Amino acid sequence: MSDPSATATALLAAVSTVLTPIERLRVDAAGEGSYQTLHRETVEDVVQDLKANRATAVLVSVARCDQTARAGVEMMVREFPRVPTVALLSHVEPGTPRTMLLLGQSGIRQLIDVREPSGWRELRTLLLGTQVDSMQRRALSQLAVDLSGATNDCWRFFEALFTAPSHIVTIRAFSQYLAVLPSTLMSRFFRAGLPAPKRYLAAARLVRAARLFENPGFSVANIANHLDYSSPQSFGRHVRTVLGMTALEFRRRYDGAAMLLHFREMLVLPYANALRRLKPLSAIARVRGVRRPA
Repeated sequence: MSDPSATATALLAAVSTVLTPIERLRVDAAGEGSYQTLHRETVEDVVQDLKANRATAVLVSVARCDQTARAGVEMMVREFPRVPTVALLSHVEPGTPRTMLLLGQSGIRQLIDVREPSGWRELRTLLLGTQVDSMQRRALSQLAVDLSGATNDCWRFFEALFTAPSHIVTIRAFSQYLAVLPSTLMSRFFRAGLPAPKRYLAAARLVRAARLFENPGFSVANIANHLDYSSPQSFGRHVRTVLGMTALEFRRRYDGAAMLLHFREMLVLPYANALRRLKPLSAIARVRGVRRPA
């Protein structure tokens, strides 16, 4: 029988760290139940976590940032600018002010001073905030304007497009996530004269991909892995089917904001009135093990 606590931990967002032994213990205690930590010895190990989609944020100790580590930090921040990287200050030594200055020059823009209890609360709040990517927030904020007055059903559909786990890649799985029969979901869109739901799902995945491509350190293979494509070739076929271009052309042409604009212009704005009236989830699936999300 699986351990429920272990399963819950596995579902938490992960923070990759380079910390002192004492800092590791205190960071673990501060994040219990909110995020999980992946403690590493080097910045190079942290970069591997990022490429393998094991971490959504990075925490580095000022005390661990000697000259060699600072060079690695500068490279990491340059290659993964959209991944939040936070410096942790737990004590001050004679060389600490210079190290902090050099870390700022390396590109780190957030430093948390945990010498006081309020610092640990600030760290916890900050790391919790990294669990929702800013592109998700931007997408939902813009869609809330585009679809002002829409039904709850319609909003739940669009919200799920940008917040559902990345392994949900088919309309059948997406329908289960929304607790609605796939046939119901598709027929409601068809009868309203709207594009098929799979077009919305496919384009929303590419908004996520474009956002990830803003990190130069991610290869096409890394992006395919992050978004649960079966292979880089599968990702490339998906891009060509949806946009008629190669994955590399997609990377050059679209960042997250541009792909979100394309999503809205192709699938939302021309159909805004019909979408506002849409109620695609009113027939709930009677499937064992499927619950309507709260």
